[in-house]
Amino acid sequence: MSDTSVVASPADFTLYGDYGLKSSTTPKGAFARPPYGFRGRITADGSSGHPAEPGRYHLYVSLACPWAHRSIIVRALKKLEDVVSLSVVDPVRDGRGWAFREGPGHGPDPVNGFRLLSEAYEASEPGYDGHVSVPVLWDRTTGRIVSNNFPDITIDLATQFEQWAHPGVDLYPADLRTEIDALNDRIYAAVNNGVYRCGFATSQEAYDEAVTELFATLDELDERLATRRYLFGDRLTEADVRLWVTLARFDTVYVTHFKANLRRLVDYPNLWAYARDLYQRPAFGGTTDFDHIKRHYYRTHPQINPTRIVPAGPVLDWDARHDREKLAS
Repeated sequence: MSDTSVVASPADFTLYGDYGLKSSTTPKGAFARPPYGFRGRITADGSSGHPAEPGRYHLYVSLACPWAHRSIIVRALKKLEDVVSLSVVDPVRDGRGWAFREGPGHGPDPVNGFRLLSEAYEASEPGYDGHVSVPVLWDRTTGRIVSNNFPDITIDLATQFEQWAHPGVDLYPADLRTEIDALNDRIYAAVNNGVYRCGFATSQEAYDEAVTELFATLDELDERLATRRYLFGDRLTEADVRLWVTLARFDTVYVTHFKANLRRLVDYPNLWAYARDLYQRPAFGGTTDFDHIKRHYYRTHPQINPTRIVPAGPVLDWDARHDREKLAS
């Protein structure tokens, strides 16, 4: 099962109000993620038609979006900032979708001058009427989108730019790939997408199923991290990046906004220390913008938060001592 395998067809979705948010219309009321239509891959040898080259590719991202945040973190860990360029959209999305506006931490599109991210999709496929999402990996040479399929983007950034990347960072080691893929699939379904299944459920049954699976998995992950620094021992991998972006947003957004409130992240001794451990690395904490995160969720989902009031809290000490390094010895 792949990271985005649990999706519905476009016919299964309806628009939510003015904000273009898509949600399942199944009788059970369960949320299912829409399909991602661009699935090109970057390859070091160019066999995919998209060779890894410095300066050729550009990432369109939102600092608020966990799927996009993954690609930003991997780009930073691999030290690819001068190889793959990046620009940030406005975190507040209206009925026109993601937009390029001047503001704190975001600005105009420096590559194509697009005003809306949907223009990148239209330029790539005229008449496109599918899901417009971030991240988007854009190819300057062909003038079109390579991929908006977020799990592929991070894998390609982690593995196909080795000629220019940090040589000491292997986020997807060959000997662990089968195990990483299996854990990623489970975390995606129950945690990464699980919080959305809680928040966008339209029936009690669908919500109860999602919230139960979410916290059962968090309980198991907390136990797993009691004896190892990272998900795979002392080796930081792509799996940690994928889990962390959800943990970073958990108490700030998902506990209240998505009703994922059986427990908070701070109630888990190992998960909370693990999250702080990663946050205190520049690639994680330095790419995290809680203002973008809060304004996006609380102001972009009027069916969940009709007043669009952004809450003041919570106050979390992400810089508190964690002592996780002792588990690596």
